[in-house]
Amino acid sequence: MNTAHFKERLLAKQQDLLDSMARLDADARESRSAEVEDPIDQVTSSELKAGAFAVSTVEAKTLEQVRAALERIEDGTYGECIDCDRAIEPARLEAVPWTPYCLADQEKHEAEDASTRSLDLGAVS
Repeated sequence: MNTAHFKERLLAKQQDLLDSMARLDADARESRSAEVEDPIDQVTSSELKAGAFAVSTVEAKTLEQVRAALERIEDGTYGECIDCDRAIEPARLEAVPWTPYCLADQEKHEAEDASTRSLDLGAVS
């Protein structure tokens, strides 16, 4: 496997995420609420800040995954599923180079996450 190709892509993704997170942080600092806002302005401002926070959270999680993939390149385990040690499908690595799972294990994790979310929603009802 050509890990140099994936390392280059992962480093570029890492930089894109860092740049985006820095922009979001700068935007959040600059978007101070006006001294006089009507209720609609306050709601809009709050929604924009919440949206930026959600995007930043997703980007931070992706950044963690990218850095973990770079570590797997360094330790020689890149391209192997961290659950079952089978090779991750080449097309999957091309699509999502930071993925730690083969397709079968990714689907298993997504099903578990969906089950956990439905249980959490049931507890709230």
